[in-house]
Amino acid sequence: DTIDNVGYYSLEMWGGATFDVCLRFLRENPWERLRAIKAKAKNTPLQMLLRGQNIVGYRNYSDDVVDKFVALACENGIDIFRIFDALNDTRNLKSAIKAVKRHGGHAQGTLAYTISPVHTVEKYVKYAKEQVAIGIDSLCIKDMAGILSPIRAERLVRALVEQIGIPIQIHCHATSGMSTATYVEGVRAGAGAIDCAISAMAGFSSQPPVETLAAIFDETNYSANLDMDALMKVSKYFAGLVPKTQIEKRA
Repeated sequence: DTIDNVGYYSLEMWGGATFDVCLRFLRENPWERLRAIKAKAKNTPLQMLLRGQNIVGYRNYSDDVVDKFVALACENGIDIFRIFDALNDTRNLKSAIKAVKRHGGHAQGTLAYTISPVHTVEKYVKYAKEQVAIGIDSLCIKDMAGILSPIRAERLVRALVEQIGIPIQIHCHATSGMSTATYVEGVRAGAGAIDCAISAMAGFSSQPPVETLAAIFDETNYSANLDMDALMKVSKYFAGLVPKTQIEKRA
């Protein structure tokens, strides 16, 4: 209940590796987990990571399987689907995007960010326009390696805002230490949402801490108006779950 009252744009809590971990390591039913969280999350939309034609697996599935999975995910509580392909191949996104739209979900397209001579701002804008043509509602820049620098984020976000006309979200990992600065520059350039983690579980290969970003933007026109008292309660709870060995390593 406390998490639900923080004021988050959404909670990403399903799909991707979480589905695999539930089945393979925790011996849990991921659908039961989804329903249990949805029963508590009355105010905050739930979000999942969908691997396009791969759904939550490691191979391509037929279009009818993609459609059925999306239908059941919507029925059981998912509101926002972040749909991505690691190679930015739009063909692997099309069926999933159309299925999400067909079943009433929010289809968020994704740019899987990397660095190479061919991965230019112009190339990413091209990928984004292809997804917009299919019908996405918003777009996420997915920096899974933490290599999106603040300067490149500003250039990429500004180009996307100017040329595709839908909301932009940024997802960075803190691996390189640049993510907080990247978020600041990305928001200043026009991004409307950023992915964070509660401080007790933030940093390193996770996302930057939500408390830090909330404090930074609270002094600007980009304040998220989060309930800081609720955030402190959430942070204290999860700090108690962090294994002692992990705390010692961080120290």
